Amino acid sequence: MKDSPAGTTDEVLDDLTPEQLAAQWEDEEPPAAGALANAASSLVVMGVGLGAVILSLAMGLGTPDKPQPGLWPFIISCVMGGLGLFQLIAGRNNRDAEKFTRMSGAPLTGLVTLAAMVALMPLIGFELPALALCLIWMRLLGGETWRSTLVVSAAVVISFYAIFVLALQTSIPHLF
Repeated sequence: MKDSPAGTTDEVLDDLTPEQLAAQWEDEEPPAAGALANAASSLVVMGVGLGAVILSLAMGLGTPDKPQPGLWPFIISCVMGGLGLFQLIAGRNNRDAEKFTRMSGAPLTGLVTLAAMVALMPLIGFELPALALCLIWMRLLGGETWRSTLVVSAAVVISFYAIFVLALQTSIPHLF
């Protein structure tokens, strides 16, 4: 138990009833997003799903017994679009959604860095883009210490290299 100026934190939390604890959590939560934000996020999900459907159709679907590369992305994209539509219709009165904050950009940062890694892999291999991705995700998005960020990022890249290049001998682009 950690001591705080007002006493031990664990003892204070242990003394609260479930109703008091729920009220404390409600006081600390961010404000609700509202119907417009819910509709906008649903439309974004539907738009991404539609875009993925178009891309998967371009890759070809094939048949269930002889699938082509676009079949599973097509199925997942249809589910995604359907869930976006369901949220648009049934979830407009949802009060659980939160307003956008500074941390709302984290998923976009993750998506952009992942897309950069995919774009760089054919050019310079996977090692450096994967290392940069791990560093950004752990330090900037995860708030980890520099020590753990560096150790884990290096371990991930070394492990991937050992598994995919040395052990499995895949054709993944690599520098070494």
